[in-house]
Amino acid sequence: MRIILKSEVENLGTFGDIVRVAPGYGRNYLIPRGLAAEATPGNLKQFEAEKGAHLKKLQVLRESAEALKAKLDAVSLSFARKTSDEGKLFGSVTAHDIEEGLKAKGFEVERKSIVLPDHIKALGQHKVSVKLLSQVVASVTVDVTKEE
Repeated sequence: MRIILKSEVENLGTFGDIVRVAPGYGRNYLIPRGLAAEATPGNLKQFEAEKGAHLKKLQVLRESAEALKAKLDAVSLSFARKTSDEGKLFGSVTAHDIEEGLKAKGFEVERKSIVLPDHIKALGQHKVSVKLLSQVVASVTVDVTKEE
């Protein structure tokens, strides 16, 4: 089944791509969620008419994401956690903790945007990525210290 992507889909493509997918994936997941439309001649014409306005909107989003990235790159979060005598953390620093820390500093970032492969379980400084858009990724410094 050929479809036109209306938004970016992870591991599939970006806005405007015409891709071939399994019929069930297209009919049951992509089309009902508004992520894609079937690639019929009528839909192709309609898409071409709407493409310019959507690209302008994407440019505005990208500019605002770049401005937020510049601010987030300068942010440093500090967390104090209880540790054992050997320096191992009791617990960890999670994406939820980082989200709350950013919220306290005035940044509204969704938890799913915080790229944390595993919880932070060690003392020291760590770099955490925040995916704002597909090509715009900010880096936040997280400092984990021993709680006194």
